[in-house]
Amino acid sequence: MNTTISIGEPWMWAAFIAFVLVMLALDLFVFGGKQAHKVSVKEAAIWSLVWVSLALLFNLGLWWHLGATVGPEIADQKALEFLTGYLIEKSLSVDNVFIFLLIFSSFHVAAEYQRRVLIYGVLGAIVMRAIMILAGAWIVREFNWVLYLFGAFLVITGIRMLVMAEKEPDLEKNPVLRLARRHLRISEGYHGEKFMVMKDGVRYFTPLFLVLILIEASDLIFAVDSIPAIFAITTDPFIVFTSNIFAIMGLRALYFLLADVADRFHLLKYGLAMVLAFIGSKMLIMPWYHVPVAASLAIVAVLIGTSVVASLIATRKQDN
Repeated sequence: MNTTISIGEPWMWAAFIAFVLVMLALDLFVFGGKQAHKVSVKEAAIWSLVWVSLALLFNLGLWWHLGATVGPEIADQKALEFLTGYLIEKSLSVDNVFIFLLIFSSFHVAAEYQRRVLIYGVLGAIVMRAIMILAGAWIVREFNWVLYLFGAFLVITGIRMLVMAEKEPDLEKNPVLRLARRHLRISEGYHGEKFMVMKDGVRYFTPLFLVLILIEASDLIFAVDSIPAIFAITTDPFIVFTSNIFAIMGLRALYFLLADVADRFHLLKYGLAMVLAFIGSKMLIMPWYHVPVAASLAIVAVLIGTSVVASLIATRKQDN
């Protein structure tokens, strides 16, 4: 593994967590988070640009700080690790978009109510990622051999994604959804953005709450896939955490940006599957050959870029 140095000082953790909480609060209470409205492509594009810019500015600030405190060599290494990890997590989060689309369409959720579900979905994803990243960092530190299990898991996951790329999951068979319907009182229709309503003194959960449960469950499943992937790049908990969270914070904007054109990127799933298989293979061959971080960044970029271009060409030919 390529790094044994953790650059996350206590004040850096505190400052980053404070930044995340402030941004979530602004989203919830200032920038229309409480107002039911359909997010336009323009609004989604602006927020996507904001989140990508913030991630790059953070990386630039981290590089500058490390260059002044621990030297340019470590600064360059950590900045490259963050950028590679962010690209991997951002790319893998696109798969979340396809699942979110399937969930919202299956439950016929109006566009103006999707925003609130995704806000709480992102909040839950951040908490789950934080717990899993810290637990994963401890496990990797204490039992270094677990990285090979991560590698094998990612290769198997990548192969499974290639085989199942054209198959859509049957939500009605989802065990989480079945359990919720068995033990919760569900109202017959939607009640705006509400997750719970009172009727004749009895509390009912709305179908929107079931949608939220499925969104959180899908976030958990994707975290199981994506977090081992970034441990192939770095075992530094601060780099793993910050790159993951930046990717997750921009997930909602990415969803609304791609929601209407997701069909044009149907081949992207194959690119993501190959990314997972490549990262898993990289972890498995570590005893014999260490793939440089810069090479990993280039390979991931080529795989994702090629699948995007191929998708656009394929859908363009179909349109013609």
